[in-house]
Amino acid sequence: MDRAQKEQVVDELGQIFASSGVVVVARYEGMTVAEMQALRAQMREAGGAVRVAKNRLAKIALEGKPAASIADYLTGMTVLAFSEDPVAAAKVSDAYAKTNDKFVILGGAMGENALDPAGVKAVAQMPSREELIASIVAAIGAPASNIAGAIGAPASNIAGILTTLEEREAA
Repeated sequence: MDRAQKEQVVDELGQIFASSGVVVVARYEGMTVAEMQALRAQMREAGGAVRVAKNRLAKIALEGKPAASIADYLTGMTVLAFSEDPVAAAKVSDAYAKTNDKFVILGGAMGENALDPAGVKAVAQMPSREELIASIVAAIGAPASNIAGAIGAPASNIAGILTTLEEREAA
């Protein structure tokens, strides 16, 4: 890798660290290519990505970025999982670590906040952006459906009473 390629990698990593909602650093020593492809596919489905980069280049890219606190985790065979959604990469990484013993979460960063493995797990348990939007929409729509039910209830009650009276007269 020549100097120009290294500078390009540092620029790409710098953009990743600056724009990602969460970055997870994990050790992947001993994983097969198929296992890594499965991780990449799961991360892609969730809207994130996985990147393997030289630790030295990643540390250079981290200088001056909000996620600079993860530089200590960049030793050995590490992989970076990241997403713009502040929860997606942590969720996929945590789920994948449960199924694959070779994938070990070292820590991460959420903006300027450093995360240890327990912090990544806590972020993974938070609801995703889509889940939050769905719950807000449900909360906004619930009063309207309750009003519609209350307006329609007297008519259905009257219809039920009339049906009961008709049945009594017929008997």
